Formats: sequence, structure tokens, C-alpha cells
Amino acid sequence: MSSTLRRAPGATLVGFALALAGATAMAQQATFQVRSLTPEAALKAARAALAACARNGHQVAVAVADRAGHPLVMLRDRHAGPHTPSTATSKASTALSFKLDTTSLARATRPGEAAAGIRHLPGVVAVGGGWPIEAGGSLVGAIGVSGAPGGDADDVCAKAGIAEIRDDLEF
Repeated sequence: MSSTLRRAPGATLVGFALALAGATAMAQQATFQVRSLTPEAALKAARAALAACARNGHQVAVAVADRAGHPLVMLRDRHAGPHTPSTATSKASTALSFKLDTTSLARATRPGEAAAGIRHLPGVVAVGGGWPIEAGGSLVGAIGVSGAPGGDADDVCAKAGIAEIRDDLEF
């Protein structure tokens, strides 16, 4: 073998280490971490929203979903209408999907608006009462309330639920 083709002792080990470091960097770029609402926080928010509506004389259902859109909690007042659990769940899902409260989404998707077609997507509920839940600048879940007389009243209850866990979310 000529001396130009010989490798210094340990050169292969150094090359392997560099390749491993590159692979580790690629793996870090190919994955990410997300924060999501816990079932305990979801229950706390749902109870607070339900209580806020009850204080205002409204019988509602409240649904809270995690960051991935999976329902964590659904509470229903005993006198809430039969449509309210599914509507509350859909409001939470809609707020999560569009990263926007459903009252604002309702305005943005009115007939004649460029985004009007969004209302026709399966499961989208463009009526007040759905709110995304954020912590540290990240979306961690969503809450939906259904059954109060109008989306504005549902919004008040949803905001009360989020306010109840606000201190728990800040980090």
C-alpha cells in the first residue's frame, strides 16, 4: 500500500463519530416535542366553564380537547339539550383546527367572504363558544361550550374555563 492510502490510527473512529453526530442532528431535526393539556387541567377548565354558565342560568355542555384534538373531557348539565355534547366537542375541534375562536371564525366565513366554504367542511361549527387554549405561545388544547342562548354567552363560559387554568398553564 502506498503511504497516501494509509489512514492514521483512529481516523476511522473519528469518521464514525462525525457520522454519528450528523445522524443525531438529523434525528433532532426530524422530530419535535409538543405540549398538550392534561386531563386534570381539562377537567378543571370544564368544571369552571360549566359553573360559569350555571351562575348565568344556562344549561350547557362543555368539551375540552388536547393538542391533537382528542376529547379529554365532556361535561353536560342535566338539563342541557341533547345536541349540546356533540356541538361543544365540534366547537373545541374547530377552534383547535383553525387556531381561532369560533366567533371570529363565524365572522370570517360569512356568506360572501373568501373563506365562506370552510363552514361546509365536516365537523366545522362556526358559532361562538369554541376557544383555543395556549400556553407559552403554543397551542395546547381547546374548549367548546354549547347550550347558552347565543354564541356570545357560550364564549363567556369558555373564557371562564380557560381563566381557571391560566396560572397552571404559564411556565
